[in-house]
Amino acid sequence: MPSASQPDTPHLTPETNWWHPTAGLTWQWHINGEDVDTSIEADVYDIDLYAPQATIDELHAKGRKVICYMSVGSWEDWRPDKDQFPPEVLGNDYDGWPGEKWLDIREIDKLAPIMRARLDLCKSKGFDAVEPDNMEIYTNDTGFPLTYDDQLKFALWLADEAHQRGLAIGQKNASDQVADLVNVYDFAITEDYFFYDEAEAMLPYVNAGKPVFAAEYTDLGGDFGSFL
Repeated sequence: MPSASQPDTPHLTPETNWWHPTAGLTWQWHINGEDVDTSIEADVYDIDLYAPQATIDELHAKGRKVICYMSVGSWEDWRPDKDQFPPEVLGNDYDGWPGEKWLDIREIDKLAPIMRARLDLCKSKGFDAVEPDNMEIYTNDTGFPLTYDDQLKFALWLADEAHQRGLAIGQKNASDQVADLVNVYDFAITEDYFFYDEAEAMLPYVNAGKPVFAAEYTDLGGDFGSFL
């Protein structure tokens, strides 16, 4: 019998293989809007789950791998499935992002149908992998008493769901959980890790031959030459 926190995936034949990206791949990240510039030379594109099918098909025709961006730790009032989230899983406002609220990731049973539907859409549109944004959550002011173990349990559940659909999945930030996730997740994505001197925390991925796709935001400045 499945536990309350780890519900089984119904009516799904598990996949046995998925994309295993290797270190050294180039990466283009475009998650703001649907107008994706597909002319950029990059091995991997990371675009929004709801990007047009034609964009995904074009990128695949050019030999690119395509990652789908989806938030797993926050509710966004502009998403088509926003009304499916029960009110009790919605927490504090996500500071700096109007219309976004933190989620109670302890409630996997309640979040599972929504996240599974998103992963099903990701699979059906032909994406190769998932970027689960906002998986780093327990250290934020969510309105819920979340713990390291809550975050880890949710992260492992997400990885299992992605892999059952034949999708690779990347660890998004959450450097303190690398030791627990590097053997499960297929790659990593970081934000400003060079600027905040956290880049070395992701070396276990590189040492395992898995890529770390790093983004450094220009509004913080920094010596970008030294980040290479």
